[in-house]
Parts: sequence; structure tokens; C-alpha cells
Amino acid sequence: MERPIEFGADIIIHSATKFIGGHGTSIGGLLIDAGTFDWSNGKFPGFTEVNANIGNRSFVDVAGEKAFITKARFQVGHDLGFALAPFNSWLFIQGLETLPVRMERHVQNAKKVAAFLAEHNQVDWVNYPTLESDPQHLLAEKYLPKGAGAIFTFGIKGGFESARTFIDSVKLLSHLANVGDAKTLVIHPTSTTHSRLSLEEQREAGVTPEMIRLSIGLEDAGDIIEDIDQALAVASKVRL
Repeated sequence: MERPIEFGADIIIHSATKFIGGHGTSIGGLLIDAGTFDWSNGKFPGFTEVNANIGNRSFVDVAGEKAFITKARFQVGHDLGFALAPFNSWLFIQGLETLPVRMERHVQNAKKVAAFLAEHNQVDWVNYPTLESDPQHLLAEKYLPKGAGAIFTFGIKGGFESARTFIDSVKLLSHLANVGDAKTLVIHPTSTTHSRLSLEEQREAGVTPEMIRLSIGLEDAGDIIEDIDQALAVASKVRL
């Protein structure tokens, strides 16, 4: 829900696998060049040195402000051979047709779920910048005026065991590591995606035993909240 180029970004790397695809069915990405960076500043010889494959000219000579994206496509792309499968491309195009409508629903639901969790007596903290209590709230209003997306984390009281119990107790939510799907996804990073790291390394990465990550989907917000609420109730019994 942000427009990075308007805030000074020169290059954007975006995962199409997430919200653009919207259903976790394809792997792909986007590389976007704003055409605003000076690659002829002397620090990037790969863009200014003569290249025999492009007529003994440099990428800056050939493409000017589009030197980066031209090199990425015609040199890096050629050497690495990356190419998106036609069917996956079609799925991404299909996803783009409904992306604006879906994102509005994602954000609306995420706001409701975050607000619910922020008031829940089984929750220690919620990391979602739309909340006025969040330390990043003012920055979110500036950089994310249409909403802070659908992915956020919260800390459940009771630590590791309560978090694991919560994951095992959800019924509507899907226990998956990906994000940006039409359905709501939940995961406990400490015991899954970051389980090979030591506790110290996890904390350095911002992962704590009580942390649960949510990717809020398109279901009815009330249904999502009801499932989270009943799972929190089950998890609370671990602390007794």
C-alpha cells in the first residue's frame, strides 16, 4: 500500500508470489527501475565499461537512465536464464485484475483484527502501525496512507507453549509459512521458519518465543476474529 518511488526509491524488488498472485499458486517477482539513479557516477564500472555484446558500448551509453533495467534484462537475465512460466504469468495477470479490491479488504480486515488483539487480555503486544499506540503510527500515516497492509505480528501471553497451542487450536486460519494469500495464514516463527537459529540469533532477528505472525485474508472479519479468540482461549489454559 505504498508508492516507494515517490519517496525516493530508485529500485523496487517486489514479490509477485504474494498479493499479486493472491492464492499462493505461483512463484515470481518484479524488478522495477525508477530511472532516477546516476549509474555514470564512477562507482559502478559494470554500467560504464565498454561491453562487446552490445556493440562495444556501455549500458549507460545504450540506455541512459534505463541502464540498470537494461543490464538486468539483457545481461543478467541472459546469463542466469530466469524466465517466468507462461501459465504462472497468466495467473499473475489474473490476480492483477482484482488486486485493488482485494487489498482494500485485506487492509480493512487487518485493522479490525489488530484492534481486537490490542484489547485482548491474552495478548501482550501487537506490532501493527495503524494502531495509534504503535511507535510507527505517524510514519505509517505518511508512507502508508491507504493502510499498512495485511501482515503483522503479536505476542501471546504464556510464551512458547501458549504460542504453539494457539497454532494447533485455530480452525479457520491456515498454518502456512507464505503470506499474501486470499485466506488468512498464521505461523509461529520460533518453532518453524527460524527454528534452526539459537534463541539469541532469533532475538537479533526480531523473533521472540511468544511471537505469532498473521497474514490476514479475505474472509469475514468476524469469522477471523472468532477463530483467533477461541484459539487464544485454548492457549490461555496452558498458563494455568
